Amino acid sequence: MTTHPRHPASASSASSASSAMKFPAPARRRMLAIAQGTALACALFAGSAIAQKAHQGVLDAATQSKDGALKMLETMVNIDSGSADTAGLAKVRELAVEELRKLGARIETFPADPHPGTNVVATLTGQGKKKILILAHMDTVFKEGTAAAKPFYIKDGRAYGPGVMDDKGGVVAGLYALKILQQIGFKDYGQITFLLDTNEETGSVGTSALIERVAKQHDVALNLEPGRPADGLVVERKGSATALVEVKGLAAHAGVAPEAGRNAAMEVAHQVLQLSKTADAAKKTTVNFTVLTANGPTNVIPATASAKGDVRAATPEELDRVEKDLVRISQNKLIPETEVRVRLIRGLPPMPRSPASDKLVNMAEGIYAEIGKKLTIESSGGAADASLVAGVGVPVLDGFGIVGGGIHTPEEYAEVESVVPRLYLLSRMLMDLSTGN
Repeated sequence: MTTHPRHPASASSASSASSAMKFPAPARRRMLAIAQGTALACALFAGSAIAQKAHQGVLDAATQSKDGALKMLETMVNIDSGSADTAGLAKVRELAVEELRKLGARIETFPADPHPGTNVVATLTGQGKKKILILAHMDTVFKEGTAAAKPFYIKDGRAYGPGVMDDKGGVVAGLYALKILQQIGFKDYGQITFLLDTNEETGSVGTSALIERVAKQHDVALNLEPGRPADGLVVERKGSATALVEVKGLAAHAGVAPEAGRNAAMEVAHQVLQLSKTADAAKKTTVNFTVLTANGPTNVIPATASAKGDVRAATPEELDRVEKDLVRISQNKLIPETEVRVRLIRGLPPMPRSPASDKLVNMAEGIYAEIGKKLTIESSGGAADASLVAGVGVPVLDGFGIVGGGIHTPEEYAEVESVVPRLYLLSRMLMDLSTGN
């Protein structure tokens, strides 16, 4: 930030006071007060103007980075890297690590057991004190062959391809923000750590402990999940869990002696219908059964069946409540003499809004205003790695990736014109977090 010298304002005030000596004392006092007030107003106006002015070095670097960022995004998107695709994840990891090494980062790798893939923790050391963590994930929800069938392309201002915004756009945003800081010579941070996860889309089971351990070593964190379609950040996320229903019945011939059997499929269907009612719209708790399984040929009463349900809740207390209700309600059975077992398998915890996250929101809004843009601040039903950071008490704000939409669908896209503003926002956040209190 450019600092304007105060001497001219002081000299102007002194000159006005000197001229006022020709007038009577009361008039001189009034004129001096007016001059001092004018000087103060000018100083305040100048400070306000400076606060709203873009950091030209960052803006220029972000603008110059657009083509390179899109090229890198194309390269990554054209590599299949589903959560179970070990080879594809390795290729994306190698690309990211190569860029991080060019920046002088210290690279550590950690296996994502029990999942395939290797997580990356890259560390840049600066000259300041603040320790900042940024996170992104390399895995996508798309199956092998998707990239070949529908490779990266740009049409009508949108870039398309598997994982283009979730979350390869976040990986690219993180890499280029660090490039921008290096380009402008900014090293006022104590440490910036970039953690790249390989299994976020399956709940970060193989990375949760790593994220929690690394997060505890930092003062603040920014998660590079996609920017919301309305150009937003995410300040609050629901926690996730899986409701698992397992039913054991008794097999029998479906045509000759169905009454001798105990139909596990019928019982699991009954359980799905009644357990769905544990949702609570007023508390924004959702319970959606998405997978039902029963084994055997059509002419045999099934002896086993199961169901899995997606559960989302805004607070840990709501997950506790759902767990108790699932067990209680499942005792009401449709088919006598079947065995029903219900479990709630916890995933990522909720990320509640807090005064600390609101402070980060205010900082982000001020930075975006520097380039004449406005952020939307949103809550999300989707869980993410930011929830793990919040769970260990570290302030975190989410959604710093490239803006896009159509998440987890064949039409997933990233807004090309969001690249420069988002690189500016992330770079400036890292700068202000480094030098702030």
